[in-house]
Amino acid sequence: MGWRRPLAGLACIATLAACSGNATPGSEAAARGRDVYLGYCVSCHAQDPAGDGPLGPAVKGSSEELLRARVLHGTYPPGYTPKRPSAVMQPLPQLESKIPDLAAYLR
Repeated sequence: MGWRRPLAGLACIATLAACSGNATPGSEAAARGRDVYLGYCVSCHAQDPAGDGPLGPAVKGSSEELLRARVLHGTYPPGYTPKRPSAVMQPLPQLESKIPDLAAYLR
């Protein structure tokens, strides 16, 4: 009986670690970026940013420059070749202050 409590604690820690996505441990910016991604992006992009979603492509590794252009203005940075030729994504200018956090999460 005495071993169950520590085992349950370890199970909780393992579950929390697994739920942290690709956020770097201790990175508050990446944790905030994960919240932004889950709140605004997963409806079109995959739950896992490394996978293609139903409407949007994989976004893992997207640069802050690309995020600013695409998320805020619905455009692409000069010289960038889009992964999908579509114009479905609408600009989300309300996320301007959250772009650095989103970039940290997607790294």
